[in-house]
Amino acid sequence: MPEPPKPAPEEPATPAADAEEPSPTVEVVEGGEEVGRLPLPRRNRGEVFGIASQLLGAARIRVMCEDSVSRMGRITGKMKKKMWIREGDLLIVRPWGFQEGKADILFRYSRTQSQYLARKNLLPESVNLFSSEARADTASPA
Repeated sequence: MPEPPKPAPEEPATPAADAEEPSPTVEVVEGGEEVGRLPLPRRNRGEVFGIASQLLGAARIRVMCEDSVSRMGRITGKMKKKMWIREGDLLIVRPWGFQEGKADILFRYSRTQSQYLARKNLLPESVNLFSSEARADTASPA
């Protein structure tokens, strides 16, 4: 008696048109070996760099964005307890489309990561407070 034919393997599902695309990243290489990857703002989603300028309380922070607009940033739920933000930190911010002066804070860079991005010239001049020239200007007493 012949065996019944086996069903064909299922085709893998094709990704939807609006599927998540990988975020742009920068590979961090120090001493010839890869240390990690840093996320960069997704420009197609409107994400920008920003600097935390004032802590307002209740998970809200005043952020000066790279487009020279001061926005009230809201720390998203997944970051609220895991990562603390201080004044002067470099952030990735997504402005709200329906309220001009507000934004969501998506990621915080450490000081070392911020200095690395500044050395690689990946930061716009409006938020580049981490380069060695900028630190030398602020360190010299007047």
